[in-house]
Amino acid sequence: MPMGSRHRVTGKLMKSRRGLVLEVEDGGVYALDVDRPVAGLVGQRVTVEGTRSGFDRLDVEWIGPARPRGDPDT
Repeated sequence: MPMGSRHRVTGKLMKSRRGLVLEVEDGGVYALDVDRPVAGLVGQRVTVEGTRSGFDRLDVEWIGPARPRGDPDT
């Protein structure tokens, strides 16, 4: 996963000591750099689109509620 590569990832948005993180189903965690308020999404399953800016860090360009599991478009 090269730096600067684009990603679309779905998982649970959580707060941590590192700030906002996205916990994905395979056990991975992404630290997120978000420049807009997203407090209403914390604790929910979301999809994040952004650019990798570090080992496990994404610069978020878009974030929103994830489609329900089993939806053929996810």
